[in-house]
Formats: sequence, C-alpha cells, structure tokens
Amino acid sequence: MIILSLIFWLVGLALLGGGIWLITLDGSWYYALAGIVLIVVGALTRSRRPTAQMLYALFLIATAAWSLWESGYDWWPLATRLGLFLVLAIPLLIPAKGGSRAGLALLLPVWAIIGVGTLASLSVDAHRIEGELSRDVVAEEPATGDTPKESWHAYGRSNLGQRYSPLEQITPENVGDLELAWQYQTGDVKGPEDVTETTYEATPLKVGNSLFLCTPHNWLIALDADTGEEQWVYDAKVPAESSRQHQTCRGVSYLPPSSGEADDIDVQVASGPAEDLDAMQCDAQLFLPTSDARLVAVDPATGARCSNFADNGELDLLHNMPFKQAGFYYSTSPPVVADGKVIVAGSVNDNYAVESPSGVIRAYDAKSGELVWNWDAGNPDETSPIAEGETYTTSSPNSWSIASADEELGMVYFPMGNRTPDQLGMYRSEAEEKYASSVVALNLETGQVEWVQQFVHHDLWDMDTPAQPSLLDLDTEQGTQPALVIPTKQGDVYVLNRETGEPILPISEQPAPQGTIEGDHAAETQPISSLTFRPPTLREADMWGATPLDQLMCRIQFKSLRYEGQYTPPSEQGTIVFPGNFGVFNWGSIAVDPKRQVMFGMPLYLAFTSTLVPKEGADLGETNQGEQGLNENAGAPYAVDMKPFLSPFGVPCQQPPWGYVAGTDLRTGEIVWKHKNGTIEDMTPLPLPIKMGVPGIGGPIITESGVAFLAASVDDYLRGYDLSTGEQLWEARLPAGGQATPMTYLNSQGEQMVVQVAGGHGSIGTTIGDYVVAYKLKQD
Repeated sequence: MIILSLIFWLVGLALLGGGIWLITLDGSWYYALAGIVLIVVGALTRSRRPTAQMLYALFLIATAAWSLWESGYDWWPLATRLGLFLVLAIPLLIPAKGGSRAGLALLLPVWAIIGVGTLASLSVDAHRIEGELSRDVVAEEPATGDTPKESWHAYGRSNLGQRYSPLEQITPENVGDLELAWQYQTGDVKGPEDVTETTYEATPLKVGNSLFLCTPHNWLIALDADTGEEQWVYDAKVPAESSRQHQTCRGVSYLPPSSGEADDIDVQVASGPAEDLDAMQCDAQLFLPTSDARLVAVDPATGARCSNFADNGELDLLHNMPFKQAGFYYSTSPPVVADGKVIVAGSVNDNYAVESPSGVIRAYDAKSGELVWNWDAGNPDETSPIAEGETYTTSSPNSWSIASADEELGMVYFPMGNRTPDQLGMYRSEAEEKYASSVVALNLETGQVEWVQQFVHHDLWDMDTPAQPSLLDLDTEQGTQPALVIPTKQGDVYVLNRETGEPILPISEQPAPQGTIEGDHAAETQPISSLTFRPPTLREADMWGATPLDQLMCRIQFKSLRYEGQYTPPSEQGTIVFPGNFGVFNWGSIAVDPKRQVMFGMPLYLAFTSTLVPKEGADLGETNQGEQGLNENAGAPYAVDMKPFLSPFGVPCQQPPWGYVAGTDLRTGEIVWKHKNGTIEDMTPLPLPIKMGVPGIGGPIITESGVAFLAASVDDYLRGYDLSTGEQLWEARLPAGGQATPMTYLNSQGEQMVVQVAGGHGSIGTTIGDYVVAYKLKQD
C-alpha cells in the first residue's frame, strides 16, 4: 500500500501544482481539485481505510460527469481523461485481508459502469457526417482537357487540374480485387547533407506507354508503364544546399510533338546515364524544374537534353533576380505548358531574409526558351520581357504550387503566396497586398491580369493559397458557368467564375481579431466562403493528451499563448494559429468529377504556434533549418519561431480527429459526407490500426466509375473510397509514406493501373523511401 499511496501522492501533487498554475491563468479548477482528492486518497490508502475507496468512487463519478460536460460522448476525449484514473482504481479493487468491504461495494460498480461506458463510446463517431452524393450525371460530355483517355499528361491529368480520369474499369464493386502489379525503386534517397524537409511528392505522367517522374534530387526517370522497368534516367546533378527549405519535386511537364499525336513517343532503353548524351533537337519535350533554380528540357524518347531550348537545354531561372542567395529560390512544382509556352513560377524561402529573390511568374517560348512575358506581383502592370540589367521586385509574392490553364478562354490561373516575411506585414507595397494569398488569372498571351480574388487580407499567418485550381463547367441557377474551384489553408473552398472571377458560391466578410506589434496592423475583416471546412474556435476543453497530466500542460500552454480565434495576429507572447501552417488543404488540392459535379477532399486540422522573437541583443542560436523552427528574417527586427502545437509527449494538443475525407456537392455547396481518415498504426511504437483521423499531406484522384484514391495520411497506406458515400473499399500497405498524389492510366494491354509514389515526408516523419508502386485488378 505504501507504493500505491506514493503513486497517488505523486500524481496528485503534479495535478495540484499544475492545476494552481492553470487557475492563475483563469483556467479550469478541475485539475487542482483532482490533485487534492488524490493526495487525500493516497493518505487514506496508506492507513487502509475504506473511505479511500468511497472517496475514489465519488471522484470517478465527478470526473466522468465533468468529462461528458466538456467533451460529450466521444471516445478519445473520454478515454484520455478517464483512462489513467480507471487504471489507478484497480489496486483499490483488491480487498484487504480482514478489512471492511463497504468502500469496495461502492467503488466496484462505479468503476465497472464508467469503464464499460467509456469503452462503449468507441461505437459512437461524434464527428461523422453521413450522406450520399448524387450519382446522377449532370454533364454528359464535360470538358476534361485534351489528354487522351488512357493517359495522364499533366500533374492534375490535364491543365484543368481536375485529378479526374474517365476510366471506369476499376469500380466500387471490384476495387477490392486490386493487387500489386509491380514495384520500382529510384535509388534517390535522403542523404546526411539534406535539409529536414526532403519529400517525395511526385505524381508521374503517362505518355504513350511510358511513365515520367522526378525524384527529390531532380532525377527524371522514364519507366515502362506495363512493367515498371527503367528505360532511362536523367540526373540534373543538383548540388546539396543547406539553405533550402525543401528538397522536393512534385512533377514534370510535357510538351506534345508538333504532329499533334500527343502519345506518339517511342521511348528507348538507355545503356547509360541520359545526362551523358549529346543534346539534340527535340520535337516533344519534358520540362524538369530543379532545386538549384534551373529549368531543363529533355527529350522524352531518350532523356537527352534539348539543344533547341535555352542554353543547350537549360534555362537559368535566377536571371534578373534582385537577390540570388543559393537555395532561396527554386521551383518545387511542375510548370504549366499551354499556348506554346512553358510558364514557370517558383518557391521563395519563407522567413529567411527580408531581401530575397522575386516571386515573378515567367512565360517562355516552349521550343526556344525565349522570354515572352513576365508578371511580377510587385510590379503587376509591366509584363513585357524585362531588359538586360534590370531586376524584378525584391521578395514579391510568389506562386510555389501548381497552376491551371484554360486555353479556350486564354487564361492561366496561379495560386499566390505571400511576401516574405510571412508574419511581418510592414514591408509590403500596395500591389503586393492586392495579389498576396489569392488566385490570379493572367492572360496567356500577354501576362496581364484578367482578375484576382484574395482569400486572406494582409496575411500574417503564412496562409498562402497552396492548391492547384480545378476547372470545370458548373450547372447553376444562372445556367452553366465556367467554374474554378480552389481550396485554401484556412479551410474555405472558393467556387468562382473562371472567366470573370466573380463568386458562384457566396463570399462574405467576417470581423477578425486586432492588435499587432508596433508598425504593423491586422485587417479588420477576413473573407469566408459559404462552402467551408473551417474548424470551430478552439476552447480550453479541446486540449488533449495521452493522460490528464499532459492534457493539463496543454491547457497551460493554451491559456498562456495568445488566441482569440482564427486570424489572431502573431505576437511576442506566442500565438496559436489554427488551422495551422499545414492548412486544412495544401498542395494536394482536391479532385472534382465534372460529370456529377462533386468534389472529394481531405480536410486536415492541426494547430501550430507562431512566436515573434525580438532580435536586438539576443543570441538566436541555430536558425533557418527549414520551414518549421526558428527562422531569422534577416533584415527584420523579429525572428519567427513556428512549430506544431504539441503536448510534452509529442502528440497534438488539440483532441482528435485531425484528418478526414469529405464529399461535397459543388452545385449547392453542401458537405454531404465527412469521415475520419487514417490510423495511428505508424504513429506509435505499437502497430495499432485504430482509425483515429490522422494528419496527412497529399492529394486525391477520382475515376469515372465513382472510385476515389488517396494515400497522404501518416500511416503508410493507399486507399480506395466510394465517391458517393465515402466508404473505404480497399487499402494496400505501402513500403514508405505516400505523401504524393496518385494517378491512373491504361497500360498497353488495356488494363487500368493505379500508381502511387511512396517516399515519405521529412516534416511529418513518415517512412522515408524511394518507391513507385503500381496496382491492377487480379486476373481470372
């Protein structure tokens, strides 16, 4: 009994001390009171008094009532509030020799009822939205781009960015029969000199009967689409650079041959490295963006560089940049190939320096590499090619994600980021304020702005528009409209007329929290779409942890940090940013079905913290180690420290679920179904396949038969879902993290294949690898 008493005293003292701290922050009194009760129970237990059992029974009843009042009948909040105390009760259930059983008579049924009641909450999904998307075809022959039915010619399959395939061989009825067809390893693995965020986010292209994909270190690989056998490899020879925030390649782009036969590519098997081949005149071309700020044009058939493009197949993207710090500017996403042009944007390191490269977007002749136009958000009206010796605007808003294009309307659509530093708004010009954190439509011929729609005013939270816009023709009460659908980090999904930029689904303005550091300001209102996945404002009661002890620490953090809801300005005190830097949606975007006019997405909920660190007289130590952590903001008075909002045990401080899949009717803006997605199997030392609703990053695809495919989550699985209901129909274990968007195509035998890159993601800690895996239906 002495040991048991000591345990009660230690837990009680921890709860009492932390609980008093929480009370001084105007937080819950429960923990301090619980600490007092446990200390008393410990004393009574040592003297073997039955009142210990009676008091503990009353404590369990009070804790259960408090837990239900705070969180409702929901397994994860209940289990972690009650679990430790139910376990501590077990020794008290052992009757002492010759002792009174009066206390046991009360404690045993209380313990049993609360324990069974808590376990029963596993059968209740308090967060699930049940429903079924309409299976009716709204548009019989919708625009799906100019990619042949059996192929996948662009990151989103076509420049429309729908991530929709017209294939229907794999159906909800037979998707469970998918099996591994082949597996390939690239050989490009994370090295000791790499930055933390080495990620394998590539979606392959399928042209002819070959797949073309890039790797994190910018190898361009051609594979046989039937077998996965390597045909050739081009290594761009990218040097290591510690100042990069990301070592990432999301994909390559394709220029079809002038013959008009887009899939007429006779790929050869190379006998050596493709980069050793002599450059050649190319008809069809692949474009590879590199992390040392080059754009390389390669022949799809051989992997040789294209001598007709730029300087013997290579274009230096640092030309005319105001600052050229190594690793500060590069393209992580494939460029757009449209209207005879290759249009390139780039990623600028967040929060490393005030004076950084420009976020300019540039269109080059796809054959020659000659600059046709340039659009710089810091100087938006001058789009004629910049003169030799001139420079673009310093640190202007960039577009690091994937763009879409509508060649019939003559427009290209770019999701826009912010000017660095993200959390300090005093450096921005009027033009930069207008175009930051928006989607902008540029004229394909001239680069001039056709329209812009902003999603965050005076963005102080790194709420870049992260996702490729999806283009479809939408049936509305006003008739069929050319629509653009784009999800945002803050959780809104905007549905706009892509010709005019006007909202199809309503947009309103809501008041936003005020109060910034001296010299800055916060926008009085922020926009919100009527179609939104924004989470409710966090409460102290939403704080979570594996035990009441780390829940208490999370509550103390919550009450110590600044938080007045979404858009609380950054501060020296430290601010909770929720949704956090990963966003509700990110570069994986959404998938839309242009026939049924519905959407499949993966909303994510994970809070971050952002702290402004005064630099005057401070020793900052190690900075600029990636997007998370302490970044210097050279030239600014404040550094910024950004990180996930985690408990001392390294789990999110806000209670789960953290990740979902969801289906939406785009015509009405109704979220029809929403289900938890992913398990904790790869998050804990024990491989427990418990569906918790976990974080992830990546994107989905949809097929015409009504099957959606998605990996992305932090457990290593690729899954198939029924688009109509969200029911999971199939899953396959991946050899590494699947933080990339899958794709699908027909091989030369007419079999539908599903391909997933599995290489992991450094920022979220998934299994690192170098795999490409392909699945097809079992053969009878």
